[in-house]
Amino acid sequence: MLETKCSNMRDLKQLHAQVIKTGLAHDTIALSRVLAFCATSPMGDINYAMLLFSHIQHPNPFTWNTIIRGFSHSSMPHQAISLFFHMLLHSPIQPQRLTYPPLFRAYAQLALADEGAPLHARILKLGLESDPFIHNSLIFMYAICGYLAHARLLFNENSAFDIVSWNSMILGLARNGEVDDSRRLFDRMPMRNTISWNSMISGYVGNGRYKEALDLFHQMQNARVEPSAHTMASLLGACTCLGALQQGEWIHAYMEQNDIETNLILLTAIIDMYCKCGRVDKALQVFEDAPRKGLSSWNSIISGLAIHGCGEEAIQIFSRLQSSLQPDHVSFLGILTACNHSGMVDEAQYYFSLMIKTYKIQPTIKHYSCMVDLLGRAGQLEEAEELINNSMPIDPDVVILGSLLSACRNHGNIEIGERVAKQIIKLDPRESCSYVLLSNAYAATGRFTDAVGMRQMMKEKHVWKDPGCSSVEVDGVVHEFVADGRLHPRAKEIHVLLDELGLMLKEAGHLENATMDLLDFDRL
Repeated sequence: MLETKCSNMRDLKQLHAQVIKTGLAHDTIALSRVLAFCATSPMGDINYAMLLFSHIQHPNPFTWNTIIRGFSHSSMPHQAISLFFHMLLHSPIQPQRLTYPPLFRAYAQLALADEGAPLHARILKLGLESDPFIHNSLIFMYAICGYLAHARLLFNENSAFDIVSWNSMILGLARNGEVDDSRRLFDRMPMRNTISWNSMISGYVGNGRYKEALDLFHQMQNARVEPSAHTMASLLGACTCLGALQQGEWIHAYMEQNDIETNLILLTAIIDMYCKCGRVDKALQVFEDAPRKGLSSWNSIISGLAIHGCGEEAIQIFSRLQSSLQPDHVSFLGILTACNHSGMVDEAQYYFSLMIKTYKIQPTIKHYSCMVDLLGRAGQLEEAEELINNSMPIDPDVVILGSLLSACRNHGNIEIGERVAKQIIKLDPRESCSYVLLSNAYAATGRFTDAVGMRQMMKEKHVWKDPGCSSVEVDGVVHEFVADGRLHPRAKEIHVLLDELGLMLKEAGHLENATMDLLDFDRL
């Protein structure tokens, strides 16, 4: 078998050259075997597969199915659909039952179930609806795309237990916010595999229910189910969002002890977890020790250094990235954030220009927001307003305007602050930040009547500010806190300690900003 000689793309290309030399270039069977490895193997290359396919003079059904399946699992699922219609219109080969499942997967990947529905109708006309592979792929397409009524109908038609259809329903329900229904279905399963557990854990993480994701992982361990790299990536994401460093470290150690391969996705997740849990030193160690680094890994460490104010270190890493790979828009957002958090205005302007002129990357609203925030922090409010009003090719959103308004509050510039606040209120009258920030700006400059008036306007328009929320991990337990909240079981002790810390700050010479006393208008 030709394909058994290949273990990577280098071997594949050498084998292809051998096929051509030996006069087998027109042997459809030989080329189909090479194509199969190239299109469907994890070590393959879908672009090279397409090149091979284009040189096959008379593709057979196996060849068509192979290239369609390859694209349906790639980052270009739309190509699978295009090839299918090309086969229908320009080839004597008719689709077989194995042609359809990858097509429904492609429609699912593209969130185009409405366009996949006519293909479903074709299946019904051909009498193939009872085929288990087709049936499961239809459930997957409808469930992932949020057509839950269609998915449930197909699921209920399948009287025999099929773990693939159950997994598709669990994943689809969770992805569309029906995480409790997803869990009820999970609990009803007569049997589960790793995909079942992964689907439920990732569903919890995707819906912000991180503690439940970690609890389910412990149940997975008790059930003696081997976790996969996908499981670890979801759990690391949960730890990152919770700031649960100890649990994140435990998961990292678990991966090493159980020889779970650290692929590029996991490498990025580990770096991100350590950075966002405050251990940038550990993140750097993991990054430097990695034998292979993808662009996402470089971007993650640059962004991690950025949020910790390590501007110089981020610039050094970015320079190394430029020598290894081509940075993308995420890379530049990371380095601009690093300059922002370190107050490097000149450096940020250099990288902003480099992104546009050298790398031909069009800035997004996030890049402009970063530059506006940096200029605002530096007190260059006129320059920031100029950038928004005259340099941006896109309309500003509430976030970027709110950033400038916050800077106006901090620097006491009421004139620009009022203009910006009016823009925010025009964009979104229900957005509380404009009222609160302008009110604070008035208070900071002694215009208390105007400050109270802004808060009164909020009440009249029924605009409410959502309370701040944070979490911290202590001895492996994650504690959540809400601004002015009293629901924590040790709330009284916490507030007593805060009062003591306030007294200690005063004794150390800290002067309280008296203008901020009127900023809590909730009781007015």
